[in-house]
Amino acid sequence: MEPPPEDTGLAFETAEKIILRWDSTASEEAREKMIFEGDRQEVDRYLQAVDEIQRSLSSASISDTEQDKVNSAIQIAMARLEDEFRNILISHTNPIETDSLTDPSSSVHSESPLAEGVELDDDSNVEDEEHASIIKAEELLRFNSDASSTHHSTYRSTNSIREIDLIPSDAIYDLRSIAERMISSGYLRECIQVYGSVRKSAFDANFRRLGIEKLSIGDIQRLEWEQLESKIRRWIRAAKVCIRTLFSSEKKLCEQIFDGLGTSIDDSCFMESVKGPVVQLFNFAEAISISRRSPEKLFKILDLHDCLMGLIPDIDVVFDSKSSETVRVQSAEILSRLAEAVRGILSEFENAVLREPSKVPVPGGTIHPLTRYVMNYISLISDYKQTLSSLIVSKPSTGSRYSGDPSIPDMDFTELEGKAPLAVHLIWIIVILQFNLDGKSKHYKDASLSHLFMMNNVHYIVQKIKGSPELREMIGDHYLKKLTGKFRQEATSYQRATWVRVLYCLRDEGLHSSGGFSSGVSKSALRERFKSFNAMFEEVHRTQATWLIPDSQLREELRISISEKLIPAYRSFLGRFRSHIESGRHPENYIKYSVEDLENDVLDFFEGYPPSMHSRRRSQ
Repeated sequence: MEPPPEDTGLAFETAEKIILRWDSTASEEAREKMIFEGDRQEVDRYLQAVDEIQRSLSSASISDTEQDKVNSAIQIAMARLEDEFRNILISHTNPIETDSLTDPSSSVHSESPLAEGVELDDDSNVEDEEHASIIKAEELLRFNSDASSTHHSTYRSTNSIREIDLIPSDAIYDLRSIAERMISSGYLRECIQVYGSVRKSAFDANFRRLGIEKLSIGDIQRLEWEQLESKIRRWIRAAKVCIRTLFSSEKKLCEQIFDGLGTSIDDSCFMESVKGPVVQLFNFAEAISISRRSPEKLFKILDLHDCLMGLIPDIDVVFDSKSSETVRVQSAEILSRLAEAVRGILSEFENAVLREPSKVPVPGGTIHPLTRYVMNYISLISDYKQTLSSLIVSKPSTGSRYSGDPSIPDMDFTELEGKAPLAVHLIWIIVILQFNLDGKSKHYKDASLSHLFMMNNVHYIVQKIKGSPELREMIGDHYLKKLTGKFRQEATSYQRATWVRVLYCLRDEGLHSSGGFSSGVSKSALRERFKSFNAMFEEVHRTQATWLIPDSQLREELRISISEKLIPAYRSFLGRFRSHIESGRHPENYIKYSVEDLENDVLDFFEGYPPSMHSRRRSQ
């Protein structure tokens, strides 16, 4: 026997009563209470009532009058479930704990060397008070496998993605139960809209904690670079957390709630909730990638490039659907523009070094601010060797041939055959730096100081290269040897320009009275010779004590070299002719210096302050 037919009318009436009892438009009690916050039996009864209403809707034997009642009940039920869905989401949507919002692997290389004596900012000073709570992400992003019970990690195809449970499993069960009924009743759009609006608010809260501001591309480009530097550091840390944790966890949540309820519904909900935050996140990197190029931006743009390059595999995993293709395309385009910006900035930097216009000589012939700036800059460039070697694939266009232009240095690049393009660029920068410095050296009126200036600066270049293993490897020993020869040549030229004239006073020629060596010494000529030596040495001593050689070893080497020429010559001259002066009147007017005096006075040279201060310092 077949079972008796179910009384669908009676079942509908019972279901309808349950639906109407929770109609918030008609009942004060229904407005004040939420079904899913109460007794679980009532939750089950309500869901069963909705199921019964839906069955009635599909019944073939339903009359037109009954159809209207069923439609009305469905509308009331869906409005109620929409409210319940929203309330469950809101009540379980809280900002993630601050200790879960920072990637401990996040770091950037450095700061730009913007001035003489450049100091590199420390990343520990990045956060201002507003964002001081953005600290470590030990639980969320660590690489060990013992994830906590509240933050369950799952692996996809990249090791860096760390998903967490954004909503408890019992709440997810209720959300899925509601979503299933709303979607089967034709309320997919309403369900997605509610989900998207609530989850976008959650992203807003987490973005505030991460320091990601709502700025348009225009807003970002109007900021001063000093402001942008700290924002870039913050963005790099935040982007890793957003892609690898917030967005990936959001995708997981969408799958838990909507997977299997319809074609690509989970992906639609995911994009509905993240499309705004994604635009907000990537607007920043895009604005930087198309901003005006200038040398001080290079290292922050390289940091951005490296960050985004590292995130591309994660972006491809998190945004792997057809509907999220625009995110993959946008991130790839920004990466390409950042790479182009890097190449353009390097070219701008080369031109800036070549054209740097300052003409006021630095006091004392010391190291020029430009030299410090450029060498700090290319030392930092060498820190990014791996990235830049893949981005810089052509030689410098400015120096690729003999131009004949006197404002551009000639360089034969054939001797650099086999070197990587990045290494050739670095050598070219040093070539044009020397070219510019050589022009600046001509602004010194004293030829000796001009040579000392070049010696100091080329020596500084050599020391910076030797101090950086990466830079030294790229520059190579052959070119380093050329630079070393250059500063030694300048040291020799300095000594010739200064001391040939002084030592010329200590020659024997012109001191003998009757044309023969044994004919006697002309005392008047000898007195003039001592007076000339005294005057010259006194002037050199007074002047060159104020000149500066910052490197203590180089300073000592040059003093020794001077002493090795001056002291034996003076000792010999004094030994041969002292008696002729001392036998006459007022010998102290002519022999002003003992050998020991000269030895002491040479120690005053190149300290950067007047001899009187040296004397006081030695007496202290």
